[in-house]
Amino acid sequence: MNEREEYLAYWKARKQENKPNYYLRGEEELERIRTEFTDRKPRILMHACCAVCAGWPVTYLRDFFDITLYYGNSNIWPESEYERRLNELKRLIHEAWDDTVELVIPPYDNPSFTEMLAPRKDDPEGWKRCFLCYEKRMDDAYAYASEHQFDYFTTVMTISRQKDSQKLNEIGAQLSEKYPGVRYFYSDFKKKDGQLRRNEIMAQYDLYNQNYCGCIFSLRNNEKAQ
Repeated sequence: MNEREEYLAYWKARKQENKPNYYLRGEEELERIRTEFTDRKPRILMHACCAVCAGWPVTYLRDFFDITLYYGNSNIWPESEYERRLNELKRLIHEAWDDTVELVIPPYDNPSFTEMLAPRKDDPEGWKRCFLCYEKRMDDAYAYASEHQFDYFTTVMTISRQKDSQKLNEIGAQLSEKYPGVRYFYSDFKKKDGQLRRNEIMAQYDLYNQNYCGCIFSLRNNEKAQ
């Protein structure tokens, strides 16, 4: 199978109906948490790519978890865009949650990230370059969760219609084997009106909504499409 055939087969598989329901898996985990964690909220490290995507997942899970956000997004280019998204996330934490959600900000290292993605620079959006990006960011965050004894790890990226929730959860499941001391919280935050709630929060706080995913290659693809 050549690259194009593999890509088309991937998109065909994405449209199949007999896929795992990761929203229901998350709901089942919340039921377990209610009975298992009776004396405290479990600690969860949530990888966050931006304020728009973080708003609903944090709101949805705050009653169940002690949440820390991890802004690990060295893929974002240029640095001014990285800072703009970070500042919006800080503003949301302050205005929506009264600074009760902690925020971890690892060092920004776009050159290394761009070098890693460059061999797949010509990929269409949502293909293997993106998979590399998801896995690297989630792996870095999961490692932090393991080092700091969090109970759970997850990512807000499943809120996005442009990102493959099946692939993100597959990556999460694989990483949970690499970091067995931290449970992976399965999610599909866009389900059950998640996209609607996302948009409501974005409008309520007048959040900046970027028009490209983050890396220099996605920016170039977006410019070509305009």
